[in-house]
Amino acid sequence: MPELSHLDGQGRAHMVDVGAKPVARREAVAYGAISMNPESSRLLRDSAVPKGDVFAVARVAGIQAAKKTGDLIPLCHPLGLDSVEVGFRHEGDRVIIRAIVRTEGKTGVEMEAMTAVSAAALTVYDMLKAVDKSMEIGPVYLGRKSGGRSGLFERSEIPKEGPWR
Repeated sequence: MPELSHLDGQGRAHMVDVGAKPVARREAVAYGAISMNPESSRLLRDSAVPKGDVFAVARVAGIQAAKKTGDLIPLCHPLGLDSVEVGFRHEGDRVIIRAIVRTEGKTGVEMEAMTAVSAAALTVYDMLKAVDKSMEIGPVYLGRKSGGRSGLFERSEIPKEGPWR
């Protein structure tokens, strides 16, 4: 099992020193889902949610959250991100959310991608909660990451590629 980089020699949490690491092109793709009742799903499909364009607001929330990950997750480095893409796709009474985050830097963007998906899902919930408080968020997971010392990681099962809204 690999050593946990956020623990020092005495088991205390610390921020990893990335100063000597080389700059590399890094990308992470994360996925998440929010399940809802058929009425909420219909409102979303028909763009009839009283609060407005759910996907537009959730996309902005995801982008903002990715940019603020270093403020939200205690040991994450604050990063300058080159791009954040957040997309949505209906599958039955679930919405699948995908975030793609890219940077040129000394540390990866996995946490930024998963934070983007999480914030987008929470925003969908917030905008639909008046009609469906029983929505469920999850799972949220890393689908792919590239760049850096550990190289490429690809989860064996990820949502099919296709049109993302």
